[in-house]
Amino acid sequence: MPEVIFNGPAGRLEGRFTPGKKSDSPIALILHPHPVYGGTMNNKVVHQLYYTFLKRGCATLRFNFRGVGRSQGAFDNGQGELADAASALDWLQTIAPNSSQCWIAGFSFGAWIGMQLLMRRPEITGFISVAPPANTYDFTFLAPCPSSGLIVHGTADNVVPPQDVAKLAERLSNQRGITVTHKLIQGANHFFVDKLEELGESVDTYVGRAMAQSAAA
Repeated sequence: MPEVIFNGPAGRLEGRFTPGKKSDSPIALILHPHPVYGGTMNNKVVHQLYYTFLKRGCATLRFNFRGVGRSQGAFDNGQGELADAASALDWLQTIAPNSSQCWIAGFSFGAWIGMQLLMRRPEITGFISVAPPANTYDFTFLAPCPSSGLIVHGTADNVVPPQDVAKLAERLSNQRGITVTHKLIQGANHFFVDKLEELGESVDTYVGRAMAQSAAA
């Protein structure tokens, strides 16, 4: 899990990267929660997502948005963070140019950024959206959502009400050509305290099935 530094729109960005097991291994980019509220690439949910993709042999990158840790710049209310994520994906594709699939995974604020990146980068083949903040951020840009993916949420989340995420998942599920899976984890709060292993298992099951379907296509 070597430390990496790469160029972003506002200066250097700090990340952690593990290469894939094969030259054509899928790539996965993991995005952390809100910087203003203490979100970093070392968040436990981000760690769980990172290691879940590693187990699947992916070339996997997590990084700090601008102004977090050793990343340069200052918080930019989402616009700059989206540009950071695009730069991170560019870097990841340069490191692993022969990747067979491209995954984006984000937690909370990172899920909102990830879904925006999904709309801008057609090479993204699948997404994982953990506790997307559907109550505080606008997701209507997903019209239509271009890729299939997984939305995971806890039934005891008191930051993002489960009913708001359910409405988002239902709206996306009604779109043609894609399949959006909505997974509820019973008793999990916003940060999946004591439920991280179950979160990882849910994501791993989904990703494994999606990768197998892609390989068979």
